[in-house]
Amino acid sequence: MEAERIGVGLVSVGWMGRLHARAYRAAAQHFPDLPKQAELVAAADVEEGGRAHAVDVLGFREAVSDYRRVLSHPGVDVVSICAPNALHHEMAMGAVAAGKPFWIEKPAGRSVLETRAIAVAAAEAGLVTAVGFNYRHAPAVGRARELVRSGALGTITNVRVSLLADYAADPDAALTWRFTRAGAGSGVLGDLLCHGIDLAQWIAGRVSDVAGTTAAYIPQRPLPASASAGGTEQAAVLGSVENEDYAAAVVRFDSGARGTVEASRIAVGPRAEYVLEVYGTTGSLRWNFERLNELQYADSRDGYRTILAGPGFPDFSAFQPGAGTGMGFDDLKTIEAALFLRSVAEGRQLAPSVADAWSAAEVVEAIQRSDAAGAWLPVPAAGVGEGLRPISL
Repeated sequence: MEAERIGVGLVSVGWMGRLHARAYRAAAQHFPDLPKQAELVAAADVEEGGRAHAVDVLGFREAVSDYRRVLSHPGVDVVSICAPNALHHEMAMGAVAAGKPFWIEKPAGRSVLETRAIAVAAAEAGLVTAVGFNYRHAPAVGRARELVRSGALGTITNVRVSLLADYAADPDAALTWRFTRAGAGSGVLGDLLCHGIDLAQWIAGRVSDVAGTTAAYIPQRPLPASASAGGTEQAAVLGSVENEDYAAAVVRFDSGARGTVEASRIAVGPRAEYVLEVYGTTGSLRWNFERLNELQYADSRDGYRTILAGPGFPDFSAFQPGAGTGMGFDDLKTIEAALFLRSVAEGRQLAPSVADAWSAAEVVEAIQRSDAAGAWLPVPAAGVGEGLRPISL
């Protein structure tokens, strides 16, 4: 018998929007036990090419230029929000007003105020949500969380998260919205380090205090020749970069553990070197996204042994029959899509929620305030109230 359907609407048919669409379709194949499967109903994009791709390639029934028509579409039950950061708050609040659960990319808002407002509104409306914290869905990370939460590593003493990338290392790359406060909010803090903060809290619990530092090393970039050029053609005129290229912090957890978190978008060498390390009194573990199917684990003084992700790891068997046959980035988004669909079908929060994004945003803004003050600062707790508790905590 064919499963019941959940009508999906998509806002913005860029790289991430296309990935969301593929993930919805793949979820039906990898998780056939879902109570309801996704049906791609309507997509919105301001570009004609995006709309054509949505229908001709991704399989949406229709495509429109105004995202509000997706939110009001009677056949759309849930919405994926994959637009640039500056539009997230407006679109998420529109989804809440329409009474439609939504899956939104991070950062959910450009600030704590925007993110908290989205989380509170969704909770008051009784809506489940999902946020694109895809790295926590790697089976090796799931196994790492099981080991930590089971006590296999003893008392956790320290955690290190480092996210080093080179996507902005070229100083001649155009000044897109990602480098402006109005367009993105923070820089590498919201783009990468929020992932690291989510990983750290997913594994080791809430970050309670921070001592942070940030820096912008490429202060100016060429302005795009025109808005329609999308940053691929550059003018000789330079514009100011308004947010940080690098960020780091020493952190304390509620548990008493210490840690460091670090991110760079201008690192020369690493492409997407996203590393999680957890150290305890009886063991430790390491994971690197660039080798996402491997977990390094030590439970003795003989050093690390490498464990390949396999059927004993969370969700691995939905994709591969045995260890050694690896999963990829798109598979992590498929797990994310399945969690969102299951959350909607069962009416309970299983996917990382906007409350989790709010929790990460509190840490991000505490790092910024700490940098300005030159002092340790406490991180306000997020998610007080019904439906607002981050599932990572």
